[in-house]
Amino acid sequence: MRTDAPEGAELPGADGMKVERQSVTLRGLTLEKMRDAILDFRFKPGERLVERTLCERLGVSRSVVREVLRHLEAEGLVETIPNQGPAVARPDPSQAAQIYEIRGLLESEAARACAVEADAAAIAELGAAIDTIDAAFKAGSPRGVLKATTEFYEILFRAAGKRVAWDVVRSLNARINHLRGMTIATPGRHAQAIGEMRRVHEAIRRRDGDAAYEASRAHVATVAGLADTILGGL
Repeated sequence: MRTDAPEGAELPGADGMKVERQSVTLRGLTLEKMRDAILDFRFKPGERLVERTLCERLGVSRSVVREVLRHLEAEGLVETIPNQGPAVARPDPSQAAQIYEIRGLLESEAARACAVEADAAAIAELGAAIDTIDAAFKAGSPRGVLKATTEFYEILFRAAGKRVAWDVVRSLNARINHLRGMTIATPGRHAQAIGEMRRVHEAIRRRDGDAAYEASRAHVATVAGLADTILGGL
């Protein structure tokens, strides 16, 4: 076979290591659909996930469904029940408390650091992110609220220079959003949540690290209490 490569040159992909780039794979699309369905509570906590039924609903093979379920189990959104098979995970109150403890520690320190380290552009981004969360609440879009809230915290940690801490939070993000999906549905939570986040933002804007820390801790304590009440009733 003729090539235009110089003699002795190594051909791209000749060793079989070349990766074929695709923007989104079938598995990735299926994972996104399933994750969204769980976070939107179209699949309820404790509901069994029958492979055959999922294949029919999603229009994909059983092997894809199995891969996706394994991935969601690793994220903490699916659990395998002995003698029954996979089901949507029921958030455990003890584990939820630990997640909020981690959030309280990391987010409050990030808020404090952000007040000191963030530039004006990042602070403006934080304000815009809160506006987007507010708009998603008003539009009745829980998925929009979750997406915009995740973006808010990514901006916060990035501007604070807390990239390792963000990696820790991001590793828990599926579980955080599962819990967040429950708390944002609480009556009156829209106004309360936006007020709490604006207090964090205002403290950062004033460059008051201690106030940002306290506002962030108060915000996490409030949602931890809401989650504990909700999980106690499941």
